[in-house]
Amino acid sequence: MDWIPTISEGHGPLYLRIVEAIATDVAIGRLVRGQQLPTHRALAKALGVDLTTVTRAYGEARKRGLIDAQVGRGSFVSETTARATEGPPRITIDLSMNIPPQPVEANLDLRIAQGLAAVRGDAGFSAFLSYARPGGSDEERQAGAAWLSQRIPAARTDRLIVYPGAQAILFNILLTRTSPGDVVLTEAVTYPGLKAAAARLGVRLVGVAMDEEGVRPDALARACAAHRPKAVYLVPTQHNPTTATLSAERRHAVAEIVDRADTVLIEDDAYGALEPQVAPIASLIPERTYYAASLSKVIAPALRVAYLLAPHDAAEQAMRGALQATVQMSASLMVALVTQWMTSGVAEQIIRAIRHEAAGRQQLAARYLAGLRVAARPHGHHLWVPVPAQWKREDLIVHLLRHGLAVVGGDAFAVSEDAPNGIRVSLGAARNRADLAQALQVLASALKAPGSGGQIV
Repeated sequence: MDWIPTISEGHGPLYLRIVEAIATDVAIGRLVRGQQLPTHRALAKALGVDLTTVTRAYGEARKRGLIDAQVGRGSFVSETTARATEGPPRITIDLSMNIPPQPVEANLDLRIAQGLAAVRGDAGFSAFLSYARPGGSDEERQAGAAWLSQRIPAARTDRLIVYPGAQAILFNILLTRTSPGDVVLTEAVTYPGLKAAAARLGVRLVGVAMDEEGVRPDALARACAAHRPKAVYLVPTQHNPTTATLSAERRHAVAEIVDRADTVLIEDDAYGALEPQVAPIASLIPERTYYAASLSKVIAPALRVAYLLAPHDAAEQAMRGALQATVQMSASLMVALVTQWMTSGVAEQIIRAIRHEAAGRQQLAARYLAGLRVAARPHGHHLWVPVPAQWKREDLIVHLLRHGLAVVGGDAFAVSEDAPNGIRVSLGAARNRADLAQALQVLASALKAPGSGGQIV
């Protein structure tokens, strides 16, 4: 490429720092009028960022009059940058981060204070300020296993490891199970955290075709035969971003395919506690499944507590060793708080309140988006919205940004170059239902707007 921006290390969103780099390079003559800029995908690859970041940057630069876009040709430095530039769009409601809502009924402030008081009364805080056994104490693992046993009755304490978040679990599984160049199968669109871990370790992700229910068993069987993968990674419940949830019949089919292929399943059950009636695939093939359940999507992400059920003793030892080698241990005080919540029943009370609030937000979204194509789950935190024909995905995202609403495009989740034409809308990120209603009104107006022709209006 002829031009790669030098991104400042200052504060502020990365996409705005890219815009500032464009403006600076135009001012100093490093970019000249009419010069063609790299494609969105090429610049994202060169900078090591996701495609959505570059799309937002180019959209904002175009809004400021710094660049022009020509259909079928690409983006170019504007022939005139004389018009006054505007400041960055003010994001009033950010629905790009997939987090659980925090309803009043969850009462987290009080329950954190009460939980820590109980921890202090039992052992004192100083007991949690030294190094601890990687993977958790016997009591902490027993509490985790008891919680998981609601979904996996055979959950064993000696196979359970307490991790500082599911991202660390995924990274450590790839670290212990794969070598650079190995193949891991996943859905055609998948969790960006897995993509980041695989890229860092040189693991090749191969996307498997999906339908409205999730991964297709026939496509998975063919991919296993063609690639002989080291692992299969799936989010079978409330898939991120499509919300697809595998039926019991399809879960049995996936379990049989993984077993026949003599590989292992990485089951990311981040949202499973929101649908406790759906049995994980791990309950069918526990000896072949690395089962990860985090509290990030069902209580709060900053707790950084997740549980891994390893498929056998050797895997448990390998994962415990990887944990020690990469991050040493989980934050003991946070694990102690969560353990107190688990044993006292408070954790389930919080999750129940969050599940109820998620249902209320889904009902609100259904009212505002009535008549539009939307994929959702009754107790889910997000929606998957196919982009209407009158819009280009990138232009829709920029249009929503201009109106104070941030969402995430399907390109952030794509495993291959063929990104799905949709956006993920995270309902839990709004502070309350009033803010969410305002955001949904903006979204509905944009999606229903006739005759936009894919142009920013």
